[in-house]
Order: sequence, then C-alpha cells, then structure tokens
Amino acid sequence: MSGATGDQGAAAVRFGSIQAVADDLGRAGYVADETIAGVVFLADRLAKPVLVEGPAGTGKTQLAKSVAEMTGSRLIRLQCYEGLDESKALYEWNYRKQLLRIQADQSSSSWERLEEDIFSESFLLTRPLLEAIRADEPVVLLVDEVDRVELETEALLLEVLSEYQVSIPELGTVRATRLPLVFLTSNNTRELSEALKRRCLYLHVDYPDLAREREIVRRRVPGIGDELSDQVARIVRSLRTLELRKPPSVAETLDWARTLVVLGTTSIDAAGARDTLHVLLKYEQDIERARKELLAGSA
Repeated sequence: MSGATGDQGAAAVRFGSIQAVADDLGRAGYVADETIAGVVFLADRLAKPVLVEGPAGTGKTQLAKSVAEMTGSRLIRLQCYEGLDESKALYEWNYRKQLLRIQADQSSSSWERLEEDIFSESFLLTRPLLEAIRADEPVVLLVDEVDRVELETEALLLEVLSEYQVSIPELGTVRATRLPLVFLTSNNTRELSEALKRRCLYLHVDYPDLAREREIVRRRVPGIGDELSDQVARIVRSLRTLELRKPPSVAETLDWARTLVVLGTTSIDAAGARDTLHVLLKYEQDIERARKELLAGSA
C-alpha cells in the first residue's frame, strides 16, 4: 500500500499555456473564457484543487468532465449528499465477506493470522476518494455538490486533499503516486469552511455573456444555424433579467435549442418563443411572467 515519498509524486505538467487549455476545452465541446482556462492551467501547475461555485446548470460539473476528456484522464466522481460519510467517500470493509471467511475458518487456532487475513486488500471496498488517490493512471476527481455534505465530511475531504493520502489503520498509509486534478462544485446552498476554501483555487462560473452562450449553443446543439443560435441566446438573456423563481440555466438553454431544432425551427422571435417556454422554465408563475414580458416586447 505504499505510495510516493516526499513530493508525493508531483504531477506532470499537462498544459503548455492558458490558451492551450482554452483550445483543448473547445475541442472537447466546452467553451471557456480566459478566467476558466486560467484557473484550470494553474490547478495543473500548482497541484491544487479547484472549488467551482455558481448557479446550478452553468457548466460546473461539465468543466470537470471536459478536462477529463481533453486530457484522456479517467473521471472519478463523488456525488455528495446529506449523510455521506467516510464509508461511502473513502473506503469500507466487506463485512459480509469477512464474516464468511471467519465462519469458514472456525477451526483455526490463530486469531492473529485470521485477523490479518480478513483485514487485507482482498476484503477492502474502495470508494471514490481512495480510488482517486491510489490510481496509477491520470485521474480527474470530481467532488460534486460539496455544499450538500455536513461539516464532518467536509473536514474529511480537506484532510485527504491537503496531503493526497489516506490512512487505513489495518493496512497503513496510501499516498498518491500520481496527483489527480480535483474539482469541487458548489451551488452555494450553504457556506463552505474557510479552511476548505484556502486549500483550493477559486472559480465562480456564472451565466455566460451573450457571445459565449451563443457559442455554447452553436457547439453543443447539432444542426442549429447561426441565426437561431443568436436568437436563442438573446431571448434567454432577456428572460434572466426578470424576477424569476428559477432563471433558465445553460443546460436548459441547450434543451430549448435542441427542442427548436427538432421542431424544425430555423428562426424564432419573442412571440414564437412563448409556445415552448415550458422547456426553458420550470415553474408556472415563471412561464406566465415570461409570456407577458415577451408579449409586451413583441407588441
């Protein structure tokens, strides 16, 4: 279970420049501005995790997926939720298999030998954090929606990501031989600890500006024309200025654009958009407000 010593296997440089990151992300289908590309570049060079915050549906999770794709790395995802504990994030022992082993060896006179056997590698169930730490191949670790876990689990994450190692009492310390690129996403449902924020590079991914959202639609929606891409981006941008319960996310923009393509739409105006708002907006009061706004705008 031994790993690298001293420097813990410093990661090889993956990117030559910030522009190279932007270009590679673009080829993976992710439209990155200079800030996003710069943080990914520094995460690689400084071997630091990236905390990505922002509204839901703005591409935080997709960023980690795209980095994994463009670097040819294995993506390991830890989906966070309330109640997530060490056994689901790090490791646990296969208790059923251990019990069967004990029952099969009841005649053994050496408990020490049996104990050494049942707490060996073959009885260990690895979870995402340990899996990422011990991986020999390039890995991108995605800790998704970290703001959903309790403070105790957040402290566990901090401990693991500070040293890139895991201590297993029965087996010893597992140290990373190849440092993973780590992305933690947060929808700001609660404030994260200062300790965790200090450990990470920070990136806020907000709704994109008009030009970037238009480019995202053009790249991610097959068959869409430049005119419709521009119209979709402009209408969505105008709707986000309203006081909506849930403004449309980038993911919902893409769903709406795909819907329009499926319907054979090549051009759309405010009046025409009203019939498909249920794809873009998720609350009836938001749909009604948007319809009134679009009707007033087309009058």
